[in-house]
Amino acid sequence: MTTLNTTRPGTDGAGPVDYDAVVIGAGFGGLYMLHKLRDELGLSVRAYDRAGGVGGTWYWNRYPGALSDTEGFVYRYSFDKDLLQDYEWATRYLKQPDILAYLEHVVERFDLAKDIQLDTGITAAAFDETTNTWTVTTDRGETVTATYVVTALGLLSKINMPDIPGIETFAGDIIHTGAWPDQHELAGKRVGVIGNGSTGQQVISAIAPEVGHLTVFMRTPQYSVPAGDRPMTADEVTAIKGDFDSIWDQVRNSVVAFGFEESAVPAMSVSEEERQRVFQENWDIGGGFRFMFGTFCDIATDPEANEAAASFIRSKIQEIVKDPEKARILTPTDLYARRPLCANHYYETYNRDNVSVADIKEHPIVEIVPEGVRTADGKTHELDVLILATGFDAVDGNYMAMDLRGRGGLSINEAWAEAPQSYLGITTTGFPNMFMILGPNGPFTNLPPSIETQVEWIAKLVAAAREQGGVVEASAEAQQGWTETCRTIADMTLFPQVDSWIFGANIPGKTKTVMFYIGGLANYRAQLAEVEDAGFRGFEFVPARATVPA
Repeated sequence: MTTLNTTRPGTDGAGPVDYDAVVIGAGFGGLYMLHKLRDELGLSVRAYDRAGGVGGTWYWNRYPGALSDTEGFVYRYSFDKDLLQDYEWATRYLKQPDILAYLEHVVERFDLAKDIQLDTGITAAAFDETTNTWTVTTDRGETVTATYVVTALGLLSKINMPDIPGIETFAGDIIHTGAWPDQHELAGKRVGVIGNGSTGQQVISAIAPEVGHLTVFMRTPQYSVPAGDRPMTADEVTAIKGDFDSIWDQVRNSVVAFGFEESAVPAMSVSEEERQRVFQENWDIGGGFRFMFGTFCDIATDPEANEAAASFIRSKIQEIVKDPEKARILTPTDLYARRPLCANHYYETYNRDNVSVADIKEHPIVEIVPEGVRTADGKTHELDVLILATGFDAVDGNYMAMDLRGRGGLSINEAWAEAPQSYLGITTTGFPNMFMILGPNGPFTNLPPSIETQVEWIAKLVAAAREQGGVVEASAEAQQGWTETCRTIADMTLFPQVDSWIFGANIPGKTKTVMFYIGGLANYRAQLAEVEDAGFRGFEFVPARATVPA
């Protein structure tokens, strides 16, 4: 796609701009934001994405086994009823090609492609206080101006490459799951996988049947439950489509927005027999968030309830994994307080003769050599392919990689030097007329419902700014208050007590800090409504300065 070379008259008294708004990213958030601003507010909008196609996370993450661990009927947009009625899905969970095809369908349905420029990364964006406009620079050397900038960078898009001595000497292929090549043959090869989070568990389960030998390098074993993926019947899909309103009302008024009723029963309020029955029932149904939040209401907050759930999963590992040494390495002993995981046949995979597991907590990786991975016990694990399922520099990683500057030339790296902060997960002080989708301290939920909530609220804030003829920015006091709110809620849970990417602990040298609002989607939406009803409390609307002719 080529850049439009039109120059539009300035709005809000800001002087000439190329576009009313620039959207950075073309995944779930960027696509809906483009539609909302262009088709409902009537603004001129240009969306950019460095990828060769739309889809964001689901364009890049093409590794074997890639799928959403949210049930397909709520891993989609809800803003258009006809879109749900007209589109089909065949399995309980959606695989990467299914999600990408769905987003491509959305682009076609709403004629979004004409305003999206692909294969174009954004290297810099700077706010000019003399004109109240943003200047955005691409990796093609182009610059455009806009009144508003919306970042739809995605929570999990800046890949985390581990700094392992000798990694550049490996004679085989190194592949990060977040940048999977279009063509790669694994059949019959000796393959190693580093990382056993959601991505690692999916890729391990998927490739084990085809590789010659698979070595899983296990440092921190994690709790996982079955995904419970299965085909959907036509009657099930029809019933869901017929219950659209009540389903999405439940989602918007829930905690994690995964489409199931969350439990209101404390784990210790029932008998041991009943606890085991509930755990088994949800294990059989499948789903990581369902197991943590659908069984009992206090697994994430009460140590005794947490241990009950953790003990159940540990017992399942011992039951499923036949080799005692493998089972020992795979069994976690810490709190069940990271992002809830699920995968298809994950523990069963370790019963295969061609799958081994290396305990790199006991014997850490020392270096990578041309032949493979050398561990502290002196063993060289010979490999043809090394897969890095090492995750992402989540939430703020892509912001810090961009030359993003607000008032007075303040860079985002300086503003967030101690920790990334926001007001409502949507704006950050010092960066006027810049809005973030899934910015730091946004809601920790199934993402599409949170994305829709934020996009729709950003559109309201933009409309309010235009009505008042000026620039909108969050006050420092409001941002600090929101940060404290997020910290207080997080401290009421067990999540901060373990090292996890949701607190930035997976990146060496990164400050461990609260990255999410963990109060649930219903409470988050209530907070947004309260701020809006109070005239967008916490925001400052500053009249635009008149542009001085040259």
